[in-house]
This record gives sequence, structure tokens and C-alpha cells, in this order.
Amino acid sequence: MKLILLGPPGAGKGTQAKMLTERFDIPQISTGDILRAAVKEGTPMGVKAKAFMDAGGLVPDEVVVGIVRERLQKPDCEKGFILDGFPRTEAQADALKATLASLGKELDAVISLEVDTEALVERLTGRRTCRGCGKGYHIKFDPPGEAGRCDACGGELFQREDDQETTIRNRLQVYHQQTMPLIDYYRRDGLLSAVDGMLPMDAVRERILAILQAA
Repeated sequence: MKLILLGPPGAGKGTQAKMLTERFDIPQISTGDILRAAVKEGTPMGVKAKAFMDAGGLVPDEVVVGIVRERLQKPDCEKGFILDGFPRTEAQADALKATLASLGKELDAVISLEVDTEALVERLTGRRTCRGCGKGYHIKFDPPGEAGRCDACGGELFQREDDQETTIRNRLQVYHQQTMPLIDYYRRDGLLSAVDGMLPMDAVRERILAILQAA
């Protein structure tokens, strides 16, 4: 099963990807994770990426695509994979299509988790993390027994900088500008299926599984 998960920050991609990796015994491939791994392992593309990172620059598409190619050729991808966070642009989608074709592979499905922007802001701005043990909470959906204190260790709860409203709205704006065009891209290819990410987690999972069984 070879698929892409699309969706804005906070849409639940990580939760659903974890379920799919367990269900189909395939890896979740996050570009951030594999970029760091390639640099650490000193792969040919990792060496190139490190040079750009050390210079304070962005890693160019051709290097990112090369790192994805290296990852897709590892043995654990023989059964398939889940791409999370890649591609981000139509240019990357074109490069991925060419890469997969050269490896004799093709995508089975692209699933887009669709969530209302204001709901996403509420989800993300409400998250809190314990400074002591790292346990996570949500002030509305999963609040601690005592406001501002961790139930597990009594530590102080704090809001990460990434979860502040201004930061979140900026991230969502970038997503809509760069990644939303991929929805039309994969719809034209006949691969896209949209899933309502506002549904309960189990309902989202069942919809995704139904789509994949029909693919």
C-alpha cells in the first residue's frame, strides 16, 4: 500500500499514519525525520543536505527528492509506505512521480484530511505540555484535574511556541498557499479521496480503511 497523507497542521495525520503503519506493516516516511537520518548516516544525499543546512540555507528540492528516493529503496518499503509532509508543492509532486516510475512503483491513493481552519486553531492553541514529564493535555478536550498542573507529576503545564495562535495561522497560510494545489493535482490523476477530519478519530480511521480497500 503506497499512499500520501495530505492535511494541514493539526488535522490528525500523525494519528492516522500510526494506525496505518500498524495495520499494513509499512513505514511512515516524514521528510523531516528522513532528512535528519540521512545527514546522520552520511548518505550521498545526506552529505549534500548537510552542506546547505550548515550554510543556513534551505535544502533544495532535488536533494529532498534524492533523500526520499534513498528512503524508498530500503527493504521496509517493499510492501509500501506512507508519505507524510511530502510532497509539499506541485514541483515536488512531479519529481516524486518520476522517482516512483524509475523505481517501478506507483501510488495507490492520496488521502486529504479536511478540517475547518477555526477548528484547527482551537485544537492547536488548546494544547499544553508538562515541563516535568512531557505529558500532553488539551484545555478543552483533555484538561488536567487542576488547571495548569500535570495530573501525573504535578509539573507546570505550558504552551509550546508552535501552538500559539499567530504561529499556527502563519503555518496554515503557508499550507494553503503551497500544498492546497496538490489536491487538484492528485484529483486530476484520479488518486485523491477527501476525508472529513472533523469526524471522531475512529470514524476517520474507518473511512480511510474503506478507501484503501477499494483502491
